[in-house]
Amino acid sequence: MPRYAQLVMGPAGSGKSTYCSTLVQHCEVLNRSVQVVNLDPAAEYFNYPVMADIRELIQVDDVMEDDSLRFGPNGGLVFCMEYFANNFDWLEDCLGHVEDDYILFDCPGQIELYTHLPVMKHLVEQLQQWEFRVCGVFLVDSQFMVESFKFLSGVMAALSAMVSLEIPQINIMTKMDLLSKTAKKEIEKFLDPDMYSFIEDNSTTIRSAKFQKLTKAICGLIDDYSMVRFLPFDRTDEEGINIVLQHIDFAIQYGEDLEVKEPREEEPEEDTNYDRFFQDGIPE
Repeated sequence: MPRYAQLVMGPAGSGKSTYCSTLVQHCEVLNRSVQVVNLDPAAEYFNYPVMADIRELIQVDDVMEDDSLRFGPNGGLVFCMEYFANNFDWLEDCLGHVEDDYILFDCPGQIELYTHLPVMKHLVEQLQQWEFRVCGVFLVDSQFMVESFKFLSGVMAALSAMVSLEIPQINIMTKMDLLSKTAKKEIEKFLDPDMYSFIEDNSTTIRSAKFQKLTKAICGLIDDYSMVRFLPFDRTDEEGINIVLQHIDFAIQYGEDLEVKEPREEEPEEDTNYDRFFQDGIPE
């Protein structure tokens, strides 16, 4: 039987550890076994049990204190992750070979790990060799995404990870429980955005014709391929958490020996290419 994995990614402070903790508690209620692996060598605290912790292999603080290396925090983290990539046998020993495992990998927040460095891509390839079906879960802070240009920045970061890793990816807006009612209503338009409306809404604020053209090209690409969509994540909303989990399970066909069910939406929607995108893969 296959094994299943979520790579929980996103910028620092986007709520990755909180997401893992919330999902573990939610799955306990469902009587479903979910394990967590911490892959952040700079992590200081998380409130969930782990089956493996990269800090047992290497820590950023130890690297920074090594006078022969002289790394700062970012360089130290990259060094740690490259060391980890050269020692996947440690991870294999920690994971064992249990069929039907479902594991959350709580990843570091440095975006370069998912854009132009090969470390996370190598991890995905190794997990696939160990018969894992892997889904990327990219988190962005909803409080960051309430402004149009910040939203576009978050979209590009999510797309960079998707293109680099070449795996199904679910994009999530976290910390919805921290937003006011007004902010929640305002952010709804960013969950499944009409990018052409986005261009029109911001055409007067972009003074340079060159950047107007660039923004239009980016928004058109995203809209044409239905690449981007965000699911809201409110850690106090059990129904919303279940919807997120259903989308991820559908992307990796968790429990395919059972009757396959498409994820249920909160509201009926118009026909989109979203589910077809994950079945067919990234469009060429």
